Amino acid sequence: MKDNLQSPLKSLDDWENDLLVRYPEKGSKKTEEFRDYDSSDRAEGVKTFYKLNHEIQTYDFVCKKEKQFLTFNKKEMSLWNAVDFLNTLVDDSDPDIELDQFQHLLQTSEAIKADGHEDWFVLTGFLHDLGKVLCLFGEPQWAVVGDTFPVGCQFSDKIVHDEFFTLNADSKNPKYNTKLGMYNENCGLDKVKMSWGHDEYLYQILKDFLPKPALYMIRYHSFYAQHREEAYNHLLNKEDHENFEWVKKFNKYDLYSKAPTPPDSKALRPYYEDLVSKYLPEKLRF
Repeated sequence: MKDNLQSPLKSLDDWENDLLVRYPEKGSKKTEEFRDYDSSDRAEGVKTFYKLNHEIQTYDFVCKKEKQFLTFNKKEMSLWNAVDFLNTLVDDSDPDIELDQFQHLLQTSEAIKADGHEDWFVLTGFLHDLGKVLCLFGEPQWAVVGDTFPVGCQFSDKIVHDEFFTLNADSKNPKYNTKLGMYNENCGLDKVKMSWGHDEYLYQILKDFLPKPALYMIRYHSFYAQHREEAYNHLLNKEDHENFEWVKKFNKYDLYSKAPTPPDSKALRPYYEDLVSKYLPEKLRF
């Protein structure tokens, strides 16, 4: 039996399916069709997930996780070893789609490629969720996936399940509970700490290797309170606004490229091997 505090979601995909409920694609299948196991059970798992996430993700918690993981001393491996490593996350609890993590990454990147985007954009689609290897280093689900948000300032009511932020110690700390908190107006997101998860982790691993728009996509693709709700415009600077156009462009591929037909991973692998070798070193430190 799963530890409900460690793994309140039956599957990591429950978070992404909840996003589809909140932000449905025009013409998509109805909300109630996303799951064929008990929907109230899924909703309860998502609710518990966000309760833990919003209660525990404080400014100090993020600093602690940065210190723990950003020394990159957990594992050294090639990108392909990392993909194989990520595939050990696969379970059979998601009835919507029977794809492993590698195939999900390919679906996103292949949709981007089909629309004729540049190769670095295609590579970003392929890489964007690799930070989920955090789960394999013992991190709980709520510190790996989920909507991300700034810490060190007031939590926006545009964040999903914002009611649980009353449980977060920072909401009672005058240093952090005002609109700007410890930041200056339009200081730029590079000066803002985000809640801890796979986005920030992978960004820190890849920040020396990819173009800036790609890094924005990786770092902020789960920051729905901004790229969908624009709740933190007061923290963004000009460069952020420009690059968030890329984040918005990426979001439709991230959310809406899922389909039950698996890509031919064997046939596609040579293309992606060449693409990976063009931009990334032979081994990455995790």
